[in-house]
Amino acid sequence: MRWQRRRVRLVGAIVAILGIVMVASGCGAADPAATRADIRSINAWGGDIAGEGAPKHGGTLRLGMDREIVSFDPTVQNANMATFAVYDSLMKLTPDGSAKPYLAKSMDSPDGGLTWRLGLRPDVKFSDGTPLDADAVLVNVQRHIDKTASPAHPYAEQIASMRAVDPLTVEFTLKSPLGSFPVVFAQSITYGTLGVIISPAALQQYGDDIGRHPVGAGPFRFVEWIPDSRLVLERNPNYWQPDQPYLDQLEFRPLPDTESRYASIQNGDVDLIFAAYNQELVRAFEDPALSVYYGPGNAGEYLYFNFARAPFDDRRMREAVVRALDMKALSASLYNNQLVTATSLFDTDSPDHTEAASQEWPTYDPERAKQLIAEYRASGGNPDFTLKTTTARTQFGEFLQAQMAAVGITVKLQFYDLAQYSSQVVQSGDFDLTTTVSAFDAPFPGASRLVQTGGNTNYGKYSNPEVDKLLATAASTSDEAERTKAYQQVELQVNRDLVACWLSRSYLATIAKPQVKGIDRYTSRDMFYATVWLDRPAQ
Repeated sequence: MRWQRRRVRLVGAIVAILGIVMVASGCGAADPAATRADIRSINAWGGDIAGEGAPKHGGTLRLGMDREIVSFDPTVQNANMATFAVYDSLMKLTPDGSAKPYLAKSMDSPDGGLTWRLGLRPDVKFSDGTPLDADAVLVNVQRHIDKTASPAHPYAEQIASMRAVDPLTVEFTLKSPLGSFPVVFAQSITYGTLGVIISPAALQQYGDDIGRHPVGAGPFRFVEWIPDSRLVLERNPNYWQPDQPYLDQLEFRPLPDTESRYASIQNGDVDLIFAAYNQELVRAFEDPALSVYYGPGNAGEYLYFNFARAPFDDRRMREAVVRALDMKALSASLYNNQLVTATSLFDTDSPDHTEAASQEWPTYDPERAKQLIAEYRASGGNPDFTLKTTTARTQFGEFLQAQMAAVGITVKLQFYDLAQYSSQVVQSGDFDLTTTVSAFDAPFPGASRLVQTGGNTNYGKYSNPEVDKLLATAASTSDEAERTKAYQQVELQVNRDLVACWLSRSYLATIAKPQVKGIDRYTSRDMFYATVWLDRPAQ
């Protein structure tokens, strides 16, 4: 198994265009001489559920989110930490990047990935009493086929035909073999998933407003949602897993301000927070009254180069930026001296990582950067550029501006609020250089989204036919060794081409009170809630 060759696999993260997971304004550097617990991978995929004792029933778990939920409709792009509380997932990602049955009973291919049969568990019902059968799966998958804006539409498009073999079996025939097809039934809705199934009766009742009236077969059912205040879910008494869930209620609260969110778990207003920032992790690791669940992940925080226009359509300028950035200074000034280094697409613990890729990555060398800039000027190019980013990245923008000035590049800074940044900068491709965060659990489709020609988060418009061919091989094959080799070659070529300027791994984490037990999660922070319980008297 691939997981035996590594400590942890990364996450699935959050959506690539957010570009805010660095450090909030006003965060000072930690004293390097002080005693501290360094950021490290710990409980990346959850706690030791079997070793935490006999679960207790009852109680309400209060959870602090770093943003408001947009929708419970999986065809709508958003990050929703409550998704798997209401719906569960047909399949479930594993630390080795593959998928195993969860709400579904089985998923296998008799012909090397061209045809797939999904087997469902008998007697599973949605919380409204509707059976979760083959027809329910077909209705839901068809929605992703029909809705081109769905984050799962690119995967649904791979389906040539689908049918109900019997009430508990769905057969998918693909346009071409896809050995990684089960993974698209296991992802979070952030990245696009076919595995979140809504009650057909609820779809008929609410139509496109289903995102406000979720009905699933998960451990909890919808009670109320007051935007910018709270979301309340209650125990599903007809849940398919016996004796679960253990909790009576979940209460999700949007707490977008980092300081307020962290204060809320410290003072006991909430029991758990979904963290996104370096300083939250630094504090949590040093606080014995908190439990941390974190894995550094693949990809992470990086700078997008725009390959479609000067100056970064020229490799010399991409290399000059990489060599001009002093990562030790960045760590000291903005990451509390605890920057989790990234020099490649895949984390060093991943079997898809090759050390050859890291060896290709340019080292800090301002003199070489100056030489490259001089060559670019001599060929008629202008090395000056504009960095566009969010208002949350002001300090980083000023840092980069100073670093570039030291090698002779003038950088203009433009800051946007998150909504403007998403639409006017990243999605429109109107930038020279910009910031982002993109973490993913599994290489498929995570790597394809970032570096494949036309990938849905390939906003820099990078294109290399050889990389596309390798990605296609990795996705289609059922041979593990062939898949790993292909991804390693992708990573190597991506670094040779300097597709992006890697800055750091992500800091997506779950931070909880020690009384919270049974945590089962992805490293993207998406959680499965059936096993969670509170080691305290019911409220």
